[in-house]
Amino acid sequence: MNYIAVDFETSQPEQSEQLVALLSDQGFEGFEEIGNSLNAFIIEKNFNEIAFNTIMELFPLLEYKKSIVENINWNQQWEESFQPVVVENFVAVRASFHQPIKEVQYEIVITPKMSFGTGHHATTYLMIQQMQLINFKGKKVLDFGTGTGILAILAEKLGASKVVAIDNDEWSITNAKENIRQNNCNKITIEQHDTIPLFEKYEVILANINLYVITANLEFIETVSNAGCRLLLSGFLKENEAVMQETISNAGFQYISTQQKGDWITIHAVKQ
Repeated sequence: MNYIAVDFETSQPEQSEQLVALLSDQGFEGFEEIGNSLNAFIIEKNFNEIAFNTIMELFPLLEYKKSIVENINWNQQWEESFQPVVVENFVAVRASFHQPIKEVQYEIVITPKMSFGTGHHATTYLMIQQMQLINFKGKKVLDFGTGTGILAILAEKLGASKVVAIDNDEWSITNAKENIRQNNCNKITIEQHDTIPLFEKYEVILANINLYVITANLEFIETVSNAGCRLLLSGFLKENEAVMQETISNAGFQYISTQQKGDWITIHAVKQ
């Protein structure tokens, strides 16, 4: 199977983070940062030239080159490059081949297959950081856009009574199930959906996706939220904060706070 590799010469870490988020939404499934270079990979038949060019219009000065590569062994790629992620003294995310990290409250062990969703991206880091401010004990939790399952796993470790983790990507579902088993979790249900099922109510909702998906689904998020439901949102930039605050307010949520890492933010709100 051939892949298209795009080598970007980035000028700052925030630029790489923006590219990873935007290209992931277009089917890119591998990223590798080496110095000021970001390499992004996508299966050749899945590459959409028009969508790619639309993203590139957001970075008019960015230099890049494309090439064709064959038969990438992703497991080997990520095992060689994956490093543990430590969020303060709260959580460490590591692979099984790393030594245990003892100076944190919680450890999450995952099988590294992508850089996006492993805690390395600023939005995942922010979500983990802010989850320590929410009481999960005995709560029913929705993890919307679960990816590798890290947030769902942490929610159970923090005492959630039930976690429903959904994603629309088959690869994410498979990888999340593997990571959930590896962390001995038994209160997480993994489901593949394009939108949020409306037959349950939740007391905590986590959504680390992107601006478009979150705004398109806020009506559903409101429908499945109990009064007092805590809402933690990320996957968008600081420049989108005003829009998001207005949108969540119109959906019946009261804004609590914003946290920022680089250009990325997480918003915390509560159902009124």
